[in-house]
Amino acid sequence: MIISASRRTDIPAFYSEWFLNRLKAGYVYVRNPMNPKQISKIPLNTEAVDCIVFWTKNAAPMMDKLDTIDALGYPYYFQWTMTPYGKSVEYNLPDKAKVIDSFKALSDKIGSQRTIWRYDPIIISRQFPIAYHVHAFAKMCHLLKGYTNKCIFSYIDLYAKIRKRTKSIVDSETDTQTMFKIAEEFAEIAKLNNISLETCSEQTELSQFGIRHSACINKHTIETIIGYAIDVKKVKGQREYCQCIDSIDIGAYDCCSHGCVYCYATASEKAVLENRKRHDVNSPLLIGRPCVTDKITERITKTLKNSQTVLF
Repeated sequence: MIISASRRTDIPAFYSEWFLNRLKAGYVYVRNPMNPKQISKIPLNTEAVDCIVFWTKNAAPMMDKLDTIDALGYPYYFQWTMTPYGKSVEYNLPDKAKVIDSFKALSDKIGSQRTIWRYDPIIISRQFPIAYHVHAFAKMCHLLKGYTNKCIFSYIDLYAKIRKRTKSIVDSETDTQTMFKIAEEFAEIAKLNNISLETCSEQTELSQFGIRHSACINKHTIETIIGYAIDVKKVKGQREYCQCIDSIDIGAYDCCSHGCVYCYATASEKAVLENRKRHDVNSPLLIGRPCVTDKITERITKTLKNSQTVLF
């Protein structure tokens, strides 16, 4: 199985100690966000876990845990979201210079192939016109050249739950001609910096600019890291154009403190503060503890490796 850690919250930034405790314990509980009384018990061991995909905007708090994760024998890679927005959009992130330094430090430690950059989402508005993104992307590519091989990007989707929060930032979603203009400019810049460019959950075809639709939880990336072919299907329940393969997400909603106004996984700052108070590094659940009324079901898992196909 593939462990996603996590689309729902930034585990490396805020919950790395808890995560390491769960690896040592050999299991984790995940509460069903659609039915909170249902909990899945997910076994964590190297026989079943083929790869861990970390999603983060600040991996610095996890850096001192990586040697232990390596010693335990878990393959992994990072999806690191880094955008050019300031405190008006991402009000609780560290200074961008520090974030870039941390990105480079991670890449130096685990390699550029396992440190993937996400420029996501692209917001087009009076405050953030096309020229703003072209300039910012060029600067970031220059700083990250040699530290990553891939950048994944997408344009903002104004889901109903984030429209109110983003009202002062963006008026509408990106039109097709603007998408084309940004893609053309980004493709040229990325090529100059030896960074491949791919999209996440986008319908619009951009192959004319050398950009392909791809996946964040990526079959080829995982096979390259673990050295085995894997037998796995496309994920269900994600956005319509998501190309990711199936995984198990061990995170929880409403517990990320980055304060990004475009975040679909956070309902309110108040909910985040309340949930952060309920976090216990020794609990099998990310937020809170199991109750006597909870129904806990052990999830049947197995390796996805095709043992007949060794790649390296």
